[in-house]
Amino acid sequence: MERKIARRVQGMRTQDGAGVKLTRVLGIRTVDDFDPFLMLDSFDSTNPDDYTKGFPFHPHRGIETITYLRSGAMTHRDHLGNQSTVTDGGVQWMTAGSGIIHEEMPHPSDRMLGVQLWLNMKRDEKMGKPAYYDIPSSTIKEFEFDGGYLRVLAGEYGDLGGFSSGHHPINLYSLNIEAGRDFNLDTDENKAVILFTLDGDAQIAGTKVEEKTAVVTTPGDSVNVKAYDKNIEVLVLISDRIDEPIAWGGPIVMNTEAELNHAFDELRAGTFIKVKADDINL
Repeated sequence: MERKIARRVQGMRTQDGAGVKLTRVLGIRTVDDFDPFLMLDSFDSTNPDDYTKGFPFHPHRGIETITYLRSGAMTHRDHLGNQSTVTDGGVQWMTAGSGIIHEEMPHPSDRMLGVQLWLNMKRDEKMGKPAYYDIPSSTIKEFEFDGGYLRVLAGEYGDLGGFSSGHHPINLYSLNIEAGRDFNLDTDENKAVILFTLDGDAQIAGTKVEEKTAVVTTPGDSVNVKAYDKNIEVLVLISDRIDEPIAWGGPIVMNTEAELNHAFDELRAGTFIKVKADDINL
């Protein structure tokens, strides 16, 4: 049975960090329908003044963040001593776990185009060890088809394996389709399937979906994606739902308000960080 669109959310322009202009697509009002994905922010600018002030040092707990840049560059640094720069086609994956403090600073480029996703963590993993992973573009596997190609940013596609953090498993694809062509993506009918039109309008399950729009689909074993008169890039997110309570405050996502309040109490008291650089082999 072919999947259809169950809900669509078009992004809204806003600012975050130290004044970074971005498009916020998923957030607190979409957590149930788009579980386990909490937030999706998209960057798309040819003006470095829109983003170079970046995201100075700030904390996270209880989530994983996934940053994918189709074009541009962004440097990550954290309290564990990790530092790396994601560039065209690469991915940065950060497991906040019990607590991490990091910064993300974009570099001027001809076009900054990409996304940051927040992936929820299960209750029994939220206070685990924080970690950071750099996934260069050169390590990402591709599947070519007539009219385009699919990149496995995380998880697996057929025999192609991609990155996994070892926590809640997801498949994350960059689906690139040439103008006037289409692709029929086979899916596990028991999985949640979400698509985001990163670059260009697309026809998804027979319906036009404007650029910078996320859709969640009905159950089914396939979904069709088609390009109109321009090449397009659509991100595909596939996973099981977590279906646990969410208590979300700024950069921290826990299961109860008591846990959330405790996290902020620890921030104020200076006891938020549970794992320091000396505790981990870097």
